[in-house]
Amino acid sequence: MSSMRDVLKPVMVPINREGYAFVTLFGIVTVALGLVWEPLWIPGLILTAWCAYFFRDPDRVTPTRPGLVIAPADGVVQMIRDVPPPPELEMGDTPMTRVSIFMNVFNVHVNRSPIDGTITKLHYRPGKFLNASMDKASVDNERMSLVAENERGQQVAFVQIAGLVARRILCDAQLGDDLKAGERFGMIRFGSRVDVYLPKGVVPLVCENQLTVAGETVLADLGSGQRGKEGPRQGEVR
Repeated sequence: MSSMRDVLKPVMVPINREGYAFVTLFGIVTVALGLVWEPLWIPGLILTAWCAYFFRDPDRVTPTRPGLVIAPADGVVQMIRDVPPPPELEMGDTPMTRVSIFMNVFNVHVNRSPIDGTITKLHYRPGKFLNASMDKASVDNERMSLVAENERGQQVAFVQIAGLVARRILCDAQLGDDLKAGERFGMIRFGSRVDVYLPKGVVPLVCENQLTVAGETVLADLGSGQRGKEGPRQGEVR
């Protein structure tokens, strides 16, 4: 019996409350279609199971050492660039290292705070729904931008970006909220991206094409001079 539980543990995880309505709707449609034509039960059940899987919200074990910047999203490091932060955050035009994490429809879409800190800025900007893997999605797409400041006065900006399929950004954080690294603060529905802007002089400890786990993967260390993790960037061959 215990071995069966171990096998099912990766898929038997809690569902985020934002998914309850969707899973219920998929279930109702499945029943209606099955009553109309019995073979439709199978695709309906598959889609309902996928919906529940999409909204899964597993517990995570977050590193607790002060100064660590933790991945806010599951996915893959799509790109690492030195670019100015979003203008609505009023952080100036000096380039910051941006780590972009792309989430596909099979990733967990619950977003988590990258650091221990207070939300000092929060701004929603409507926009387009370009493919989130494109660099210009950071500029043109609908987004929710936040800044968290830790007790040492260091600021980390992070941005939820809607993608080609994603049409809904959910952010529960409010100005003045104190968040812990790894704490849930929102989600983006159906494929998207989260950008993290590191303070000047802080190097990323991840590389492009690396997989990340929200609330667990260390992106950077605000209190360390450690060299960044080297790896091939887009367009490079090694």
